[in-house]
Amino acid sequence: MSTEQAQFLPFNAINLFMRNDFRSEVVKTALMTIPQASKAVQRRFDSLTKQWASIPGFRNSVQAPLGLKIKSFTTAFEKSPEVATFVLQQWADHNADLRQKVYDFLVERHWELLPVEADRSKLPGFIPTWPEGEDFEKLYTAFTTRYAEIEASQDDVSLMVVWLSTRLPYQ
Repeated sequence: MSTEQAQFLPFNAINLFMRNDFRSEVVKTALMTIPQASKAVQRRFDSLTKQWASIPGFRNSVQAPLGLKIKSFTTAFEKSPEVATFVLQQWADHNADLRQKVYDFLVERHWELLPVEADRSKLPGFIPTWPEGEDFEKLYTAFTTRYAEIEASQDDVSLMVVWLSTRLPYQ
């Protein structure tokens, strides 16, 4: 048995790699899916809203319009691994086609991945290492060559790579 312990970065460590405008876009996209989500996801959202969203004029933040919750959730995304995980899961579910293509792409490149449908929120965080020789630009270039028909930004592809692999190029 190895004496090495696995090290993880909390899920909100993703903020070190995200531009502010893209973070806001991801949160907005994720939260816009809530009305169509399962009752369990809606209950989880309400629970996180009560815990993390402070919206002026509303004693109960759950009652606030979704548009007002986005700013609070963007701030909470930066601070809370739990909120970051919830938002990333919703965002990935909303982008199911991109998720599947990025998954297939990473499998072709021999990345070790959990199944695409795995609940990554059960993990303790991101693994802080990255496969040798890989970087965001190289991955995006190879992905867009492989899937020329997909219209996805480098930010979207990079975030999906990070989420599916549960890895951040930290070390």
